[in-house]
Amino acid sequence: MTQDQSCPLCGSNKTQSYYSNENSSYLQCSNCELVFLAKRFHLNDTDEKSRYDLHQNTEDNTGYQQFLSTVFDPVLKHIQPQAKGLDFGCGPGPTLSKMFENQGYKVDLFDKYYANDQQVFSQKYDFITATEVWEHLSNPGVEIERLFSMLNANGVLAVMTQQLTNEVDFSTWYYKNDPTHICFFSKKTFEFLAEKYQAKFGVVSDNSVLFFPSQ
Repeated sequence: MTQDQSCPLCGSNKTQSYYSNENSSYLQCSNCELVFLAKRFHLNDTDEKSRYDLHQNTEDNTGYQQFLSTVFDPVLKHIQPQAKGLDFGCGPGPTLSKMFENQGYKVDLFDKYYANDQQVFSQKYDFITATEVWEHLSNPGVEIERLFSMLNANGVLAVMTQQLTNEVDFSTWYYKNDPTHICFFSKKTFEFLAEKYQAKFGVVSDNSVLFFPSQ
């Protein structure tokens, strides 16, 4: 079993081919059920960033704010006044953080390309959001473990990523056609993570879940 085939989330070697075409090959882990793109097909950093530079998501885009409200609204119900948050993978136009700041919360930013502030990883947070981020992670096991470790007691980790369900025809699924999307999570994968990190989780929509670690 090569590194290209081992699961990037749980490290298991129990993976098998899930879907292939002429320019990609996806595998599924039988342990955590993550579906992932083989590493040899990942974009390099330059090509990946050039894709992100095309994004038009900004705080002035009301449609984008409405999209983010799927995470914003339920998180608001679970945090206290003065709570401190982290917008992990904020992108070139941080928007969700501004929505929280408009409600009086302080939010730090991190993004590999646009806000690479390594100091955030030595901090603790009451809430962490990762909207349309997890599907981009080349090393999700390390990144997700770090996010859970950064939560304060009674904290909440909010994740937005389109879930892979039995109803999805992967061969035609729009979500996998973005070459920067390399990891796909199902409810079973979220259950695996909840058990691993001793967290409760709730599905708030077809593309959003909240984790509540018990500490």
